[in-house]
Amino acid sequence: MNDNDYHPPLMFGNGHIQTIYPIVFRKVNDVSYTRERITTPDRDFLDLDWSRIHSKRLAVISHGLEGNTTRAYVKGMVRAVNLAGWDALAWNYRGCSGEPNKKLRSYHNGATDDLGLVIDHAASSGDYAEIALIGFSLGGNLTLVHLGRDRVNPKVSKAVTFSVPCDLEASAEALTKTSNTLYMKRFLVMLHQKIRDKMKLMPGALDDTGYSAIKNFKEFDDRYTAPIHGFDSAEDYWRKCASRQFIPEIKIPTLIINAINDPFLPKECFPVAEAGYNKNVTLEMPKSGGHVGFISFNKEKIYWSEHQVTCFLNDHC
Repeated sequence: MNDNDYHPPLMFGNGHIQTIYPIVFRKVNDVSYTRERITTPDRDFLDLDWSRIHSKRLAVISHGLEGNTTRAYVKGMVRAVNLAGWDALAWNYRGCSGEPNKKLRSYHNGATDDLGLVIDHAASSGDYAEIALIGFSLGGNLTLVHLGRDRVNPKVSKAVTFSVPCDLEASAEALTKTSNTLYMKRFLVMLHQKIRDKMKLMPGALDDTGYSAIKNFKEFDDRYTAPIHGFDSAEDYWRKCASRQFIPEIKIPTLIINAINDPFLPKECFPVAEAGYNKNVTLEMPKSGGHVGFISFNKEKIYWSEHQVTCFLNDHC
């Protein structure tokens, strides 16, 4: 375990400011994608966004809950890894690319089959000798679960994750706090739109009657996530898909960065013991950074988190 020396800009030390500022104000305009649609084994689809510099090394980037490849934190990371000599593949989860997916199932914290499919698809091209994984929040949890539980493509050599809710139940509880009401409401509004989209696509398959009574992830996951994806309850889903239990089994160099002042992460989401058991895993816990924040102001427009990734991937740390 390493404590890192991230120092936020003046007036940006608060965890909520760190979290909200990049969402509202950060713009990354110098990244362009080439989109590819691939078919899943269950005849659904995934939209992949490529940013190639003709490298033999590829970074696969997984976004957070209700995110997509257009978010500033994803595009900022794409630009950073390109500048560091890596191709980038940012992928959209089912239903996150601007078009509802074809199946009732969606994405969730344990849906690693789609991540594995994306990795294997990229590896099968023959273009890459090395693949790294980068994940934010839910995408970080997904990455760690995949690395510790699944068959991992042999070309995957390293991973970096940020702001990971390693204990899903504890994180869900943290988001019920009054100080996190804004975030919880925002997530529920976006998730409701996903439900509405599916209702139009599949009449009768879902019902949003009384949705306004849902106030937290417990109620949402009990009603939708768990039954749709084969879990007994929200607690069963959280227990089976929390990455903390899989960290001791990770077999490649992996960096986990969770900020102490992240409003989404209680103490249970800092896997000190689990990282300590595994020589392949490094846990960094900077005092500041917020949730997927880590703001930096510099002429290169590179955030601290992006510098950490390129440093780790290129063995410069």
